[in-house]
Amino acid sequence: DHCQIIRRHGRLRVICSNPKHKQRQG
Repeated sequence: DHCQIIRRHGRLRVICSNPKHKQRQG
């Protein structure tokens, strides 16, 4: 799994690319 951390205006955002997780969410 690849996770990316983005900082914007003091806000923290974590984006993880997980195809298996995406299929389960639907």
